Amino acid sequence: MRTELVSEPGLADHPNEDFACVGLPASGQGGSLVVLDGVTPPRTATGCRHSVPWFTARLGGALTELTVSLPDLPLTEALSRAIARTAAAHADTCELSHPRTPQATVVLARWSPAAVEYLVLSDSALLVEAPDGTVTPVLDDRLARLPRSALVTDATIDANLRNKEGGFFTAAADPEVAARAVTGVLPRGGVRTLAALTDGAARWVEKFREGDWADCLALVRKQGAQALVDRVRELEGADAAGGRAFLNRSKTHDDATVVYAEL
Repeated sequence: MRTELVSEPGLADHPNEDFACVGLPASGQGGSLVVLDGVTPPRTATGCRHSVPWFTARLGGALTELTVSLPDLPLTEALSRAIARTAAAHADTCELSHPRTPQATVVLARWSPAAVEYLVLSDSALLVEAPDGTVTPVLDDRLARLPRSALVTDATIDANLRNKEGGFFTAAADPEVAARAVTGVLPRGGVRTLAALTDGAARWVEKFREGDWADCLALVRKQGAQALVDRVRELEGADAAGGRAFLNRSKTHDDATVVYAEL
């Protein structure tokens, strides 16, 4: 097995709000990957005294432990339990009902000798490569399908769309959101490679149109995960003054994480 993990903050003087981990059980039978993209909070109050990195570290640590130690636990249940555990850690000090309480996008994958399970919640991506080289992106595209007119202000998004029917969902403080994730199970023999990307790394495809998802996976395999992140940084820098993708980016630079696993 070959695994590779790269995670880099969007700005050197800002904390990285992403979380990434690959877990390999001591038995050597299978493994799991966890990727979270923490949602950058607004400048206004969030009802929570904790930072987004605190939240993603707590949630990501719980997911790593649960997906490895309880291999028969469905991924939706693992996410539900991890959210509940994280919420309990600050329920006494923070207003968890606030729409901008710390939250994150989620990608989970777990493999055994028999199967590969996956879960995607919100706008991070999981790429699944079959033995014949076919690459299938697993995406939760609810946010991407919303009209730009509905995303005019943070207040409008929070009131009408964030973790609401007809909008989009993230892992925050409600365990029931796990049931909203995109999930599936594939035969183990039908999967050769997995790659999980936060949207900061997926910009190579989704914003800058440098290639399709198969091209993206090929770049990571041949040149490494760092090469993908470096190329995104080059494109962001060249486009910082406004250009082909500038108007479609919420920020010039974003945290970028790539986890690659050849099974």
